[in-house]
Amino acid sequence: MNSYIYENQNTKSFYNMAIIAFGLSFTGMVVGLVYMEADLAMKGFLAMSYLFSVTACFTLAKVVRDKHESDRFINKVENAKTEKFLSERDPVASSL
Repeated sequence: MNSYIYENQNTKSFYNMAIIAFGLSFTGMVVGLVYMEADLAMKGFLAMSYLFSVTACFTLAKVVRDKHESDRFINKVENAKTEKFLSERDPVASSL
């Protein structure tokens, strides 16, 4: 049995792809805002909206991950309790 609560199944390539995709999209948006033909107030509004969207995405990803880790931990504890209960009640399993 593994001692880790959360078993990560992502590869290093997946992490690199995610970092590169985020960097490219962020850079593309900044370059687009700089070269966009609009007044400063419009650029500022779009920049703040974009930054808010990025932080909201990070927060959502963290919340979803934390919920998943919590559910896995609770399921692991419940499974351990069930196995202990069954091993105490099953005379065949206790004799093995």
